[in-house]
Amino acid sequence: MAPWTKTVSQRYGVVKWNFVAKAEKQLSLAIGDTVHIQESCEGWFKGYVIKDKEKKGAFPASFIELKEVIVEKRGDEEIITSAEMPLVKEVTTTLREWGSIWKQLYVSSKKERFSQVQRLMWDLMEWRSQLLSGTLPSDEFKELNKKVTSKIDYGNKILELDVVVRDTDGNILDPEHASVISLFRAHEDATAKITERIKEEQSNVQMDHSGVSARIQSSPTHSLYVFVRNFVCRIGEDSELFMSLYDPNKQTNISENYLVRWGDKGLPKDIEMLNSLKVVFTDLGNKDLGREKIYLICQIVRVGRMDMKDANHKKWTTGLRRPFGVAVMDISDIIKGKTECLWVTMKALVGDIVQIRKEYPHLVDRSTVVARKLGFPEIIMPGDIRNDIYLTLHSGDFDKYNKTTQKNVEVIMLVCDEEGKVVPNSICLGAGDQPVNEYRSVIYYQIKQPRWMETIKVAIPLEEMPRIHLRFMFRHRSSQESKDKSEKNFAMAFVRLMKEDGTVMRDGIHELTVFKGDSKRMEDVSSYLSLPSGRSHSDSHKGGTLMRSSSSVGGLSVNSRDTFIISTLVCSTKLTQNVGLLGLLKWRTRPEMLKQNLQELKLIDGEEVVKFLQDTLDALFNIMMEHSQTDDYDILVFDALIYIIGLIADRKFQHFNTVLEAYIKQHFSATLYILHVMMFSPDCRDILLPMMLRELSGALAVVGEGHQDEKRNSVELLNNILEVLSRNDVVRANQRSRVVACMTAILSQMDDRHYSRYIETFSGTTDLVDFLMETFLLFKDLIGKHVYPSDWVTMIMVQNRVFLRAINTYADTMNHKFLDNNNFEVQLWNNYFHLAVAFITQESLQLQHFSPTKRCKILAKYGDMRRLIGFAIRDMWYKLGKNKICFIPGMVGPILEMTLIPEEELRRATIPIFFDMMQCEENHSGHFKKFENEIILKLDHEVEGGGGDERYMELLQSILLECAQGRPQLLTEVQHFVNLVTGLLERLLDYRSVMSEDSRNNRMSCTVNLLNFYKDINREGMYIRYLYKLRDLHLDGENYTEAAYTLLLHSKLLKWSEEQCTLQLDYQTLQSQRQLKESLYDTIISYFDKGKMWEEAITLCKELADQFEMEVFDYELLGQKLNQQAKFYESIMKILRPKPDYFAVGYYGSGFPQFLRNKVFIHRGKEYERREDFQSQLMSQFPSAVRLNITTMPGDDIKNSNMQYIQCFTVQPVLEIPPRLKNKPVPDQIINFYKSNYVQRFQYSRPIRRGKVDPDNEFAVSHNTTLISQRSLLFINPLENAIETMGQTNEKILTMINQYQCEDTLPINPLSMLLNGIVDPAVMGGFAKYEKAFFTDEYMQEHPDDRDKLMRLKDLIAWQIPLLGRGISLHGKRVTDDLRPFHERMEECFKQLKKKVEKEYGVRDLPDMDERRSTRPRSMLRSVRQSICSLAGSECGTPTKTHPDR
Repeated sequence: MAPWTKTVSQRYGVVKWNFVAKAEKQLSLAIGDTVHIQESCEGWFKGYVIKDKEKKGAFPASFIELKEVIVEKRGDEEIITSAEMPLVKEVTTTLREWGSIWKQLYVSSKKERFSQVQRLMWDLMEWRSQLLSGTLPSDEFKELNKKVTSKIDYGNKILELDVVVRDTDGNILDPEHASVISLFRAHEDATAKITERIKEEQSNVQMDHSGVSARIQSSPTHSLYVFVRNFVCRIGEDSELFMSLYDPNKQTNISENYLVRWGDKGLPKDIEMLNSLKVVFTDLGNKDLGREKIYLICQIVRVGRMDMKDANHKKWTTGLRRPFGVAVMDISDIIKGKTECLWVTMKALVGDIVQIRKEYPHLVDRSTVVARKLGFPEIIMPGDIRNDIYLTLHSGDFDKYNKTTQKNVEVIMLVCDEEGKVVPNSICLGAGDQPVNEYRSVIYYQIKQPRWMETIKVAIPLEEMPRIHLRFMFRHRSSQESKDKSEKNFAMAFVRLMKEDGTVMRDGIHELTVFKGDSKRMEDVSSYLSLPSGRSHSDSHKGGTLMRSSSSVGGLSVNSRDTFIISTLVCSTKLTQNVGLLGLLKWRTRPEMLKQNLQELKLIDGEEVVKFLQDTLDALFNIMMEHSQTDDYDILVFDALIYIIGLIADRKFQHFNTVLEAYIKQHFSATLYILHVMMFSPDCRDILLPMMLRELSGALAVVGEGHQDEKRNSVELLNNILEVLSRNDVVRANQRSRVVACMTAILSQMDDRHYSRYIETFSGTTDLVDFLMETFLLFKDLIGKHVYPSDWVTMIMVQNRVFLRAINTYADTMNHKFLDNNNFEVQLWNNYFHLAVAFITQESLQLQHFSPTKRCKILAKYGDMRRLIGFAIRDMWYKLGKNKICFIPGMVGPILEMTLIPEEELRRATIPIFFDMMQCEENHSGHFKKFENEIILKLDHEVEGGGGDERYMELLQSILLECAQGRPQLLTEVQHFVNLVTGLLERLLDYRSVMSEDSRNNRMSCTVNLLNFYKDINREGMYIRYLYKLRDLHLDGENYTEAAYTLLLHSKLLKWSEEQCTLQLDYQTLQSQRQLKESLYDTIISYFDKGKMWEEAITLCKELADQFEMEVFDYELLGQKLNQQAKFYESIMKILRPKPDYFAVGYYGSGFPQFLRNKVFIHRGKEYERREDFQSQLMSQFPSAVRLNITTMPGDDIKNSNMQYIQCFTVQPVLEIPPRLKNKPVPDQIINFYKSNYVQRFQYSRPIRRGKVDPDNEFAVSHNTTLISQRSLLFINPLENAIETMGQTNEKILTMINQYQCEDTLPINPLSMLLNGIVDPAVMGGFAKYEKAFFTDEYMQEHPDDRDKLMRLKDLIAWQIPLLGRGISLHGKRVTDDLRPFHERMEECFKQLKKKVEKEYGVRDLPDMDERRSTRPRSMLRSVRQSICSLAGSECGTPTKTHPDR
């Protein structure tokens, strides 16, 4: 293999494929990682990932996308950075940092934030590719630069990352080349911009109560983007799709039509428009969005034959526009920004067409069709000139005359001038379609009163308007082509667009006069243009006159039987329908009316005035300028201007402020002449002053650009500010950061010469000490109180760098002036050490908590300041000499906090200070107990707070032992101390690792380990602290008995005396030991009561009663305690306490933490908790663990495995009879308590295969019982096991009968399952297998000594029958109707079983076993129970199983 060679140009790259290392010297890579390449060899690179420089290795060169780099030399070190433009590098770094956070959001199921970050990242990736393209013009590049930086800053804020400060060009501000004050102001500006941006972003998603977002409300203009994906309809002919917005409540169109022509093959007529059918319905205002309902309608017009059923044959007329269908969709939510939809993709956009083309270039490009509103937008901006007339073919009524059927009327509309010439390309059927010369309406087949409701747009040059009229021709269309060719126009109508007074025709419905006559005459303009176009009440009279004098008017007559109605809407910024306003706009044509027109301006509707705002202002200023020599019109013009500005001040027209502002900017010089007059009006001032101030501030900014002027103005400004500030005695809170920034700026300008001169100004030692102490306190206060927001990292790091330099400079002063014993100032040095530790441990310097990106940035720019100050602390400590003892144990905690910082070199440098402290105290006092006590106390708090790790434990152990090698006389003590501290650290780290887990058992185990450790080393305070932590864990799990036992441990540390207690807990008050112990007992008794451990509660009550009676003589409390004690006795006898199950749980394998590994625990189950439920909950805590289905101890292969194995099985507690109860007739309620409590031994059974094995009879084999505690074995033969099992079964039946007799609320299911499992042989097999195994002649011959045992087994079987009978009788009383069939089957089975058993083993009579109702002596009842359940008698009247000696 060729040797590795150092790379020259191939130095930096990005990983484009994942690579998993397969050898020790290889380096694993993940997509997106950035790598530094150091060497290359035959298709391989060697280097490291930037985020982890310590780990180096080889990786394939083909997996790396190489990047151009810039190599800078800093001494012997090479600094390699990407050669990409700064903004691209910033985007790349940002995407990498956001990417890791994005994955974490997905894992933590923060779906909303995850989607938000995803959208931000997509935007940045798209813009990054645009930046890299290099094809953007400079203006667009600047615009994109702003968008990118704004998006990055916004994303950083919502992800709680650091603020990025920038210069005016958007580049990241380098703190090395900026003053502290400018850096501070840049932070303020950045924060303000980000806050504003967040408000904007939130306004896009937060809806108000009407469903309209804040941003939509604040914007005057809106648009709706529609992308037509497809049109699926089997027509077979060409079609036209007319899409528009519609108000169903007002039954009017809101927008003009968007026309899509669709071919008969199912594709657009213009195939190039496929997948590009986009339209923007624009000019919508807030009033439109406020409509109750908005529909998107699509009218479908078929272009072809009259009837689709007609065969495609030449004889049929084609090209007819016929109605086909309509599609309607409620888009109210979409247009209000609530949602989006598919198929026809829709999205609400904010802004006019210019704005949305800028903000949504990926949606709205030059090919997107614009469909304007039928009407004006809420504001008309300068330059927005419009001259559209919308005409709607409303309806008609046409007589059939001599035809047998109604006509198929087609309306043909033409735009003609005064000479009758058709104006070409003046009609537009819909947006997106080419203008046409004529319009042909839809044809309704044989309809007398067609209702078309088709809207078309007429667009004519403004200068041509007075000469233009519209001509409508009416023609009958035949379905047969031969007949259709012979048809001629049967009527006509026309309308002028301008009135004689110069105003445009009014908006609304117009009923036109229908003329009839010769078809050629109807096309002759001279025949009709002089006639009235509109129909009035006297039409019938005029019609007769015209008919009689038809020759004089061109041969046309009024057709009174036919009607034709249209409606018009004029959208023009140049044509008005108001005569007075027209007179003002064209004042030069009739100057004699000028005065009247000015006076009547206030009478004109405000909407009409603001619509022509620019033209009106032009007219007023022209009048002012042309009559400047006289004052004839000054007042009238001023009044008119004030009226107009007052209109705009009205809330109704507030959006026109922008129009006025734009107008003033464009015509500022002309309007400045009269602005002073208008300033006297409050309304005018409100509008004009802000605009004027902005203009004037820009003008004033250039004043004093000279160098001396700038200095002089700055000094004067500073003087004024200081004068104002001097009037306030206290700096306000919001000014604190500014003051600190000023101080930091001053300190940053100081060099060593400044510091030394300043120190020399102090006349005496006392003044200097006071100054240094106050400075240290000030710095410590500023570091701890977070003067700046936490995301102002650049400002914080600059301040830290300045403070660090000042601290080190002042430390040198202390070394020179206050180190010798004569001048040593303990408090000064103490302040220094506390300041230095506060500096090194501040959150802003803890690099381990930062992302790799942020960590690399800080290290590259500022280095690790912790190391610098840490080494300085070490050096200062060793210079103290004999004065070190003054800081022990006070400085143990701060030094410990410093050594816990996870920085290897810093730890190695500072941990030896501990050994130095030990030596110092040992030399002074002969021991280092103070140091030991303090470090144990502080270590507990620091590790619990997150400090320390296993590596720290290793370093502490190795470094201290290494230091002790040079001091043999201390070695033994140091070894003891190291063992003590490492043992504590192990337990503390285990405790910290499990406190965030869901497993309460693990937390309890670690807590118990810790409190036992503190007990062993006699640290009572810490022991009590963890007792209460354990108590809280038990209470969280409602384990009241365990909580009581835990507090009992604390009470045992107290005496019944009046001595004052040591305050061990933060919330503890000063009281005597007797008071505290009494209070603890009351709490413990309440816990025992909740846990139904009344026997323990009675013991404590007796002790308290003894104190109240014999020591403090408080008979009132004595009575209360005796009453409580009596209540507990009653509860023991009357309240049912379910017997809990016990489970043995073994944790095997090194995959478990140390406190669990290869250990077995006994768990007490909750009431009625089954093993399956307990085991399921246990396995959920260790999802990767393997369950062992054995009860034997696993082998070493499992114990030493890296995996986790869990063993769980049920064990039985072994009853330990208290001596006071032995050989006495004790009630079951009392004995049952000891069967589950005060248990030290447990047993379980498993089969042992010996000799001949009968596979059909599991009872014919031996069993062994393992007693857990010392794991002894007891072998039981099969017959003894059968007797034991029968006895336990009988006892279980008897116990359950007693429970159900005492408690009526118990569920019936447990009793049902128990009884049915015995009486139904199909379920459990009953005792039939015992009979087969033992009650045979063969068995009797082989085991002649078992005769008594066989008789005992038969007796137990016989006794089971009356028990079952009593249980089934009780079950019959409690069973529900739905379980009655089940009970009846169980009775039937029992009858058969009873008959068989009584015949074989005799009849047994069961007395009344309820002691509360029985009249028999209790001793007789005990004897019966013994016969029913047990193999041999017990010492207390209740039988128990014997066990071997331990």
